[in-house]
Amino acid sequence: MKKTVRIFATVFILVMVLSTAISAATPYATYTYSSDGFTLSSPAVYVPDQQITSASIGLTTAFDDPRDLFIDSENNMYIVDAANNRVIVTDRYYKYLYEIGSFVNDQGVPDALANPSGVFVNDTYIYVCDTDKNRIVMYWRDTLLDENGEVVHKQGDFYKIVPKPESDLFTEGSIYKPVALAVDQYGRLFVVSSTTYQGIIVMNDNGDFQGFIGAQKVSISAIEILWRRLQTAEQREYSEEYVSTEFNNITIDKEGFIYVTTSSIDESAQQSAIYTKDGTNAPVKKLNATGSDIMKRNGFFAPSGEVNISNLSTSEIAGASKIIDAAVGPEGTWSIIDEKRQKVFTYDADGNLLFVFGDKGTQFGNIQSIEAVVYQGNKILVLDKTADNITVFKRTEYGDILINALANQNARQYDRAVEDWTEILKRNSNFDAAYIGIGKALVRSAKYEEAMEYFQYAYDVDNYSSAFREVRKEWVSKYIWVIPIVIIIVCVLLTKFFKYAGKVNKKTQLVIGRKSLWQELLYGFHLIVHPFDGFWDLKHEQRGSVRAAIIYLAVTIFTFFYQSIGTGYIFNPSGGYMNIFGQISSVLVPLFLFTISNWCLTTLFDGEGSFKDIFVAVSYSLLPIPLLVIPSVIMSNFLAANEGGIMTLLNSLAFLWVGILIFFGMMVTHDYSLGKNVLTILGTIVGMGFIMFVGVLFSSLVAKIISFVSSIIIEVTYRM
Repeated sequence: MKKTVRIFATVFILVMVLSTAISAATPYATYTYSSDGFTLSSPAVYVPDQQITSASIGLTTAFDDPRDLFIDSENNMYIVDAANNRVIVTDRYYKYLYEIGSFVNDQGVPDALANPSGVFVNDTYIYVCDTDKNRIVMYWRDTLLDENGEVVHKQGDFYKIVPKPESDLFTEGSIYKPVALAVDQYGRLFVVSSTTYQGIIVMNDNGDFQGFIGAQKVSISAIEILWRRLQTAEQREYSEEYVSTEFNNITIDKEGFIYVTTSSIDESAQQSAIYTKDGTNAPVKKLNATGSDIMKRNGFFAPSGEVNISNLSTSEIAGASKIIDAAVGPEGTWSIIDEKRQKVFTYDADGNLLFVFGDKGTQFGNIQSIEAVVYQGNKILVLDKTADNITVFKRTEYGDILINALANQNARQYDRAVEDWTEILKRNSNFDAAYIGIGKALVRSAKYEEAMEYFQYAYDVDNYSSAFREVRKEWVSKYIWVIPIVIIIVCVLLTKFFKYAGKVNKKTQLVIGRKSLWQELLYGFHLIVHPFDGFWDLKHEQRGSVRAAIIYLAVTIFTFFYQSIGTGYIFNPSGGYMNIFGQISSVLVPLFLFTISNWCLTTLFDGEGSFKDIFVAVSYSLLPIPLLVIPSVIMSNFLAANEGGIMTLLNSLAFLWVGILIFFGMMVTHDYSLGKNVLTILGTIVGMGFIMFVGVLFSSLVAKIISFVSSIIIEVTYRM
């Protein structure tokens, strides 16, 4: 009997554990992106809780072709049922309250909605985009009683029609087709018209047009501009017009900022904008009242949906995300939905990706064809227009901690925020936003060095740089006397060295025959500032040699290697570097390609320089690289991100200086005129390309021969 009880108890416990695990499982992955564009798994932030259908709402006529969702301040839900020309209203528990569709208009004539597409609700009115009738219809949201308790109007009663706006700014023959709208606290209507390309239409509830905002910029190539200039007026009239892309949806936050989405941007341009963080081709924008894009894009990638479209499990889905709706969540969070992949992407106020969830399918929690997304407290509601249902996702404990961390951060409760972010890292050590959150909290507590460590974990260069500036400021305030002393010492040492090099070079002019290696090396410092007589003496007075040239070449290689491993974290956050063998090939290959190509070409065109002369001249010309690149690498460890222009200037100056020296070095070495030298240099570059082509062709041919011979040997071996 005891044995039987133990077996039943064990089975019962296993069933309970398995049922709990199954209920906690989701039919989709939740993830974020790393700084290098790879997905990082995350605990579920939202899990499917229930599914809302026509039957669960209590409808006698099932809704069909749902277009939009809205949650009002009392958490009531509004569903735009396009096929049945109505808007269904439920309570916070998704039970039927009433619906709006047919009404008697302000002319006393029976009227009705026709193919509505969007709905917006404030504290007073319900606004419905009556798309096929080219208008917006307003209804009362609440019931109003007079002083005698008589009903003035009931909830859902017709209020008025907002007519089509009139303005000369609308293009001739344009059609007004409102599909989505938002209303600010001043009663201004921001309307998305599916056939309007000038931007968001702004008007009041009387239909008075106030302007367009947020028009998408149009990119026209130089070839297209030139072609249109060459066209006649008649040709331009019938040629393709370059118009802005239209928006497809809109929402508004409590501060009155507008989120607009579009799916009409060229996919390659949209995907490029993810990496450049340029808002011009972004599929979602945050606009102020004047239409300026004020969205923060401080994350690793700009908010635009899927980042690495070639690194997905759903490889059959190609191309950039198709963003069709946005929703504003708690504590500055906001979400967009991808119609291609049925996913929800959620970001914080700074544009950092917090999580992605969702997938296509028929399982509970999957979406067949996503259409709209809204927040309802700690829930996210997703509309499926194919399945004609709404899936309710509730926030998990992990999600609650995440929102609480953002809330404490926004309330400047930094110690509590650190506790929340630390708790998140216990559950998800891959969550870069947690490291950034802890770092920001530490910065606000003036713990800059600790903050730098956390920013470094998340590869957040901008915030790391800001904290580094504060650390540097503290160091400078303590040791400011060190800086002028170091500068003076460096300047004195450089001055003395160049004076010494000048004296040695002056004495060496009188030395007949072979010079010492030290004299040959010091001659490079004369040559880089006196290229004409420097290259002449290098060749005719034997002031240089192959051995000195090889040393300069080796110094250049080690300079690039030092640049690879010694650049400061801010300018090389991933810590990537090229090994010494890669650096050797990156220097020697172009140098010998240039030398061989130039020697072959100048041999045919009366050049006076030998192969050795060309090699020595080019190698001596590389001296500015260590002179300028090494200081720039040292400086990279003391500069902030916005000061990187100093490094860029030094590196650019080094390569420009080298280019000038090589140009005039070839001119003097071959005794060419300026024009002939220009043509020879251009021919040398073409020759380098030809040599590379022949080399690749030859190596490919050799590889095929080796493969053919090895196949014959294997075949003979098998037959024997």
